[in-house]
Formats: sequence, structure tokens, C-alpha cells
Amino acid sequence: MPSAAMPFLPNARAWSILFRTLHLLAISILVGGHAFNAPADRLLPMLYLAIASGAGMAFIEAYPNWRALFQGWGILLFVKLALICAVPFAWSHRFAILVAVLVIGSVGSHMPKRLRHSWYLFGPLVAPKETGE
Repeated sequence: MPSAAMPFLPNARAWSILFRTLHLLAISILVGGHAFNAPADRLLPMLYLAIASGAGMAFIEAYPNWRALFQGWGILLFVKLALICAVPFAWSHRFAILVAVLVIGSVGSHMPKRLRHSWYLFGPLVAPKETGE
């Protein structure tokens, strides 16, 4: 149950699952398409879907504290975004770049909570301790 101080985002879990599913689908088709040299124009919709679904996941994760984008997971998000933006300028290396983005995403999604939610740019996290990892 959300606290009175933290605004509630209706159906956040369902939206998160939807965005993550779309994101995995788009990224897998995008990386596979580049691995097998599919025409770029056929892969463009998957690139847009990957970007939109990734933005949706970031929104759900960061809401309502946008400073959270500067935690470990947010910093990795910015690194992945920079790499994806580099693809048009390093086209001959696009497959390696996309694989790097995939690896960063996988590692970032499964690293321990203490690393994923560390406040690298704002000092130590001062929120109450949570149970778990």
C-alpha cells in the first residue's frame, strides 16, 4: 500500500510487465535481425518499440522520485541509451554494440539491489532499510 507521501501510480505492476515484455520482444528481434543482416528498414519499428518500451519501464521505475534515474540502474540506462545512439555512427559495429546493450541490460536487471539502487551521484541512500537482498 503506498504511503500518503508517495503518489500512487495505478496498475504500475501491470504496466511494468507489459513494457518489459514488449521490450524483450523488440530487443530480441532487433539483435537477431542485425545478426542475420535483415534490412534496416524492417528493423526500424523494433528499434522504436525498444526505445518506447524502455522509456516506459524507466518511467514506472523512477516514478515519483526522478532522482532515482541517478541510481545504479539509471546510470546503466543512460549508458545503454548512449550506445544505441552511437549505432548510426558506427553502423559496421552495430551488432557488437547491440550485444553490449543486451549484456548491460541483463546484468543491470539482475545485479544485487544494493548496487542497483545505490545513489552514485547523490550520496548514500537514506531511505529505511528494506528486507530482501
